[in-house]
Formats: sequence, C-alpha cells, structure tokens
Amino acid sequence: MSYTKATYEDGEEKAPGMYFLRDELDCENLGFTVVDVDADWSGMEHDHADGGHEEVYYLVDGAGSITVDGDTVSLAPGDVVRVAPTSSRQLHADESSTFVVAGAP
Repeated sequence: MSYTKATYEDGEEKAPGMYFLRDELDCENLGFTVVDVDADWSGMEHDHADGGHEEVYYLVDGAGSITVDGDTVSLAPGDVVRVAPTSSRQLHADESSTFVVAGAP
C-alpha cells in the first residue's frame, strides 16, 4: 500500500501526552510525534547528535516555548522551529497545548 493512516492515540505513549507514531505509520526514516499536554509541562532535554536526527517542532494550539542550546524561543500557534541534530532542546507548554514533532536523519 502506498499510504498508512493512523490517529495519534494509536501511537505508543512514551510519556504522558506524548505519542510516537513512527511504527503506526510504517515510517522508514521519519519520526512523527504528537505532544498533547497540560499547562506547565516540560519535556526531557535531549539532542540527537549520535543519530544525526534533525527535528521540526510545530505548535498546533496553546502556548509554549522551546529551549535550544540555552536560548528560549517563544511559540504561538502556527510557529515552527527546526533544531539541528547536535543542539540540545527542551519543549515547554505554558498552557494546555498540542505540538507536532517531525524528524529524520
């Protein structure tokens, strides 16, 4: 089949409100995650230097920020931020928010 369809609740919930969909969508290289969280949530600080995996963060609704290498970037709905593999990143929700994260080597 040339396409795969899923809902984000079909994904593996890696942490509360964080749904990984790579397997459900049968992706070979692309990682795709939906983050649907409450106010005052923060994700884990991390990088992808070992795998050369860049990521794009898109705020669907709510309000939040992403800290990249110590710089905090405010996000409003519709904002998109790309983060290089070697950069440290941590996602934050100021209010109930939904983010989409896509990444690939």
